[in-house]
Amino acid sequence: MAGISSPETANVTINKDNNNSGAVGEEVAAEGLSFSAVTLRKLPHLTDYLPKSDLQARPNPLERNEFFHPTEGFYILSSDVILRQIVYDLSGTFPSTFPRLAYHRAGPRRDIYFDPANVRVAIVTCGGLCPGMNTVIRELVVGLWELYGVREIYGVVSGYRGFYTSEPKQLSPKMVHGWHKRGGTVLETSRGGFDLKKIVDGIQQRGFNQVYIIGGDGTMRGAVEIFEEVRRRKLNVSVTGIPKTVDNDVGIIDRSFGFQTAVEMAQQAINAARVEAESAVNGIGLVKLMGRSTGHIALYATLSSRDVDCCLIPENDFFLEGKGGLFEFLERRLRDNGHAVIVVAEGAGQDLIPRTDAQSEEKDESGNPVFLDVGGWLKSELKKWWARDHPNELFTVKYIDPTYMIRAVPANATDNLYCTLLAHSAIHGVMAGYTGFVSGPINGSYAYIPLDEVAKEKNKVNTRDHKWAWVRSVTSQPDFIRT
Repeated sequence: MAGISSPETANVTINKDNNNSGAVGEEVAAEGLSFSAVTLRKLPHLTDYLPKSDLQARPNPLERNEFFHPTEGFYILSSDVILRQIVYDLSGTFPSTFPRLAYHRAGPRRDIYFDPANVRVAIVTCGGLCPGMNTVIRELVVGLWELYGVREIYGVVSGYRGFYTSEPKQLSPKMVHGWHKRGGTVLETSRGGFDLKKIVDGIQQRGFNQVYIIGGDGTMRGAVEIFEEVRRRKLNVSVTGIPKTVDNDVGIIDRSFGFQTAVEMAQQAINAARVEAESAVNGIGLVKLMGRSTGHIALYATLSSRDVDCCLIPENDFFLEGKGGLFEFLERRLRDNGHAVIVVAEGAGQDLIPRTDAQSEEKDESGNPVFLDVGGWLKSELKKWWARDHPNELFTVKYIDPTYMIRAVPANATDNLYCTLLAHSAIHGVMAGYTGFVSGPINGSYAYIPLDEVAKEKNKVNTRDHKWAWVRSVTSQPDFIRT
């Protein structure tokens, strides 16, 4: 039946186009290569652990929706998949274990497993702010209300702890009408407060049967535990995660929402740093951007601004003194141009900053190590270096930290569109009875991915790929390899 999870493996044929000609499949076969089988990731479904007597498949109400007239191909089949890897070198020989992973395609199913009249929804936001959070909330409310006729929709206030410390807010399209134009989260958020028993007790006691969890990697790990506890208790509750991280460090999906807005806002900080640097004698503009464990914002802001002389990210170690170091590079750049702009991700250089024992063990409410201010430390080191080596020359460092300005703004047009598609994909999957999954784009097409996979996998900057090579080419910065 459409909507129920498919077997672990499936056979597919890669065709030249949509006319099922099979041309490319035949060409590949002629070269001795086989693309006939893919490994399809199993997607949890309520029918996996609940008696069929407790569930009833029913026609999708989109059939009766006045705004929709479903045509052939409108409904997604359980055999529709998205390949994770789409770039191959056909000149080589693939090992028998060559991974050909696939995920279920997102979208509406012909059958659903919830009666909209009996659906009671909980929406919660956790962790730090990110552009687009209010858009996701708004589109979940509007989509559930207008597409499926759900009327019992609630916002859980103040993150995970809100499930057991406060009364939820009832939401409607009229209430959330302009939320996509606001930064932050109207539902409020917090870190920590994860008490599995209390959270699931709260879900059960309030009668929620659909739970939409918006948050970062720590929040997704919590969502996995909630899903597993719900399944252990055999509750008729579907749990889905909508990954939120401005750093773009969520694995598997193409990107996380809010990222493009963050890069756009970072341009303003970089431009200000450039103006300050150009207006001073031996001026350096230093910009710290978000990126605890990954440097995607710094990388994309560097590539798109073209005003950056050096980009420092967590994935690429750097050093200050000696041949090939940052100071040698900056001295040459100041001599040639009279100014320089440095972009540093907040997680870069943490091993270079002196720490006390107490600082080494300090954790935030989410259990993450507390990072020291690499921007403030680098500004101090730059000043010490110049005063030591050029005591009689002018030197200026202007340090800009736009962190809260970037993450607190409303989403731009691209991210607003993305948030809408994410929310609607999640709704369709939950209504079809799927649970324990995340919605997200893979190679440009929306897919359903098991929660535990997303919670475990990180999206690191690959410093051996073309994007990092482009950074090196536009900045001419050193590779920081000691010789």
